[in-house]
Amino acid sequence: MPQKMTRTLIIGMLLALGGAIVYVLSSASAGREPDTPLERFATGPLAGLDFAYAGELIEGAEFIAPDGSVTSMPALRGKALLVNLWATWCGPCEREMPTLAALQTARGGEAFNVIAISVDAEEDRDHARSELARWSGGVLELYHAPDFKITYDMGARGFPTSVLYNAKGEEIARYAGELDWSSFEAVALIDAVIAADR
Repeated sequence: MPQKMTRTLIIGMLLALGGAIVYVLSSASAGREPDTPLERFATGPLAGLDFAYAGELIEGAEFIAPDGSVTSMPALRGKALLVNLWATWCGPCEREMPTLAALQTARGGEAFNVIAISVDAEEDRDHARSELARWSGGVLELYHAPDFKITYDMGARGFPTSVLYNAKGEEIARYAGELDWSSFEAVALIDAVIAADR
């Protein structure tokens, strides 16, 4: 058999073998049962949802509430929460904020709230309040954690990071990066969390 034909045959066999491996792996992962019923929402725009910490209870550092008092994540238990860590110097945070405001307008109330926690420096608190009001159309209130400790406590690796909790304070999922929280898929996820809390 000529050398060129042998090389072509070997390459073809390797490609076929690679394709078979990819098919088997993707079939196995596609057929995997989700660990929680809410994992079915991790498709389309929500494909990046991370359920690795699902079930872990809210804990963490203290931070400043809109009224200037000191609060903490455990103090906010009792309703589903989407906690968003952001900063004024973060471009994706600015682009995402109107969608968080739209979600708060659509679903915020007795069963759910968006909590926007700025990690801007202490001296930039007024600037952060002003930008949040502008970006969210005045819908979201400023929570402030200028010492960054909350980012470590929550395991955030960048900004924006959003963590979804149920009313018991258990983490449902998290999303690192910019997301359209006003999308049909995101609102459906929030509705499912609220329904599960009832």
